[in-house]
Amino acid sequence: MQGWIEVALRSFIGFLLFFAIARLFVRKPIGETSQLEFGLIASVAVILAIGSIQLAIPISYLLIALLIWVGGTFGVLMLSLKNASFRTVIYGKGIPIMKDGKILEDNMKKQHITTDELLRKLRGKQVFQVADVEFAVLEGNGELNVLVKKEQQPITAKMLHHQVPPIKEPETVIMDGKILHEPLSTRGLSEEWLKTELKKMDAIVENVFLAQIDEYGQLTFDLFDDILQVPQPTELPLLEASIKKAQADMELFALDTENAQVKQMYKWCAEQMKHVHEMVSPYTKS
Repeated sequence: MQGWIEVALRSFIGFLLFFAIARLFVRKPIGETSQLEFGLIASVAVILAIGSIQLAIPISYLLIALLIWVGGTFGVLMLSLKNASFRTVIYGKGIPIMKDGKILEDNMKKQHITTDELLRKLRGKQVFQVADVEFAVLEGNGELNVLVKKEQQPITAKMLHHQVPPIKEPETVIMDGKILHEPLSTRGLSEEWLKTELKKMDAIVENVFLAQIDEYGQLTFDLFDDILQVPQPTELPLLEASIKKAQADMELFALDTENAQVKQMYKWCAEQMKHVHEMVSPYTKS
């Protein structure tokens, strides 16, 4: 066999092997891997790369080396899942860098973190003033996680005692002009419903690049042609407008009638529609 053909075959097989190994072991970004994990994966890559061009190395030797390194990597991962102490050795544990709003200089020195690095990591968390930080911990992968002081945290609906609708994961139902039937079934919808909704907004499946059903059941989509304007969903705003109109009509009827009993009935109905609007309003604000 000619040399270049053997190199091509080895490289192709090595690429497939590395792809399979990476899919088997690496399920997180490189920045979140431990130093040992990164080193093990890099070693496997080096073995495959050298084996692709060093024709003097027998294939059997490469397979033995690959088996040992991949087996060792798998063993380390399995052991780290089952043993907390071993996991701490591999991944390390979080080291407090700031506590109770104060910088822990001794911990910074032990972790070789400079003041410039601390400020840069804080800026990466959208914190530009050290005085805003209550607690910060340096994770085993070098990432800094920050808890800002209570008064600096954003206001939430819970703090204001406001009712908010539950969040449901949006489902992608069209991708690259093709209908995805499984997400439609997950929402209990059909292909006919999807096409009907698109037709309401003068669109067809083939012209849609991406379409999703949001948490409120509304269909939103993006067209292949960026020049065309996509109409916004109107069902929920129309529902809210209808409820408000019904409330206003009840109030108007109460003013127009002279019958005290009927007037009281219309006022009661207006109050009920106001209550309905308060309950529905969080769901109509997208």
